[in-house]
Amino acid sequence: MSEQENEQDKQSAEEETVEATAEEQAQAGDEGEAGEEDIAGLKERAEQAEKKLAEADARAQAEIRNVRKRAEKDVEAAHKYALEKFANDLLKVADSLERALATLDADDEALQPAREGTELTLKALLDVFREHNIEQINPEGEAFNPEWHEAMTMVARDDMEPNRVVDVLEKGYTLNGRLLRPARVVVSKAE
Repeated sequence: MSEQENEQDKQSAEEETVEATAEEQAQAGDEGEAGEEDIAGLKERAEQAEKKLAEADARAQAEIRNVRKRAEKDVEAAHKYALEKFANDLLKVADSLERALATLDADDEALQPAREGTELTLKALLDVFREHNIEQINPEGEAFNPEWHEAMTMVARDDMEPNRVVDVLEKGYTLNGRLLRPARVVVSKAE
């Protein structure tokens, strides 16, 4: 090969090298731009993921607060109404003492000690009821209220307006404002 051809080959090789280097630099530049786009996309996805995580955390915290409040209410109700079954059983004792008082003749001197003892026992029981928020419902003469009273019968009375409690057959009771047993009553009606 001649020197001139040799020079031309070198020149060609150098041009190819320069072109290859230029292409590599262009590719590197493209990759740099693509890398910047990828980084921006990753940052955006990371921000969205953080937002979703923050929302999920807020929901979880709210749910925990709600569960805690419900549990506290359940415990409070359990404490408040734990006596319900026991109180219902004691109502039978109060009813029996009231019936005993009704049968003991107040005018008979021989029965006076028994009457006084029964009255004191009933009073002591009702005091214990009050200490534990068990209140008696004695609606005699009041307007009939179906939420608190149970009408056992109706009687025609012209001396009373209709739907009034004429007589209380069994007193009602509430525990912390909640009905344990309605008062069983006789209600007036128009003639």
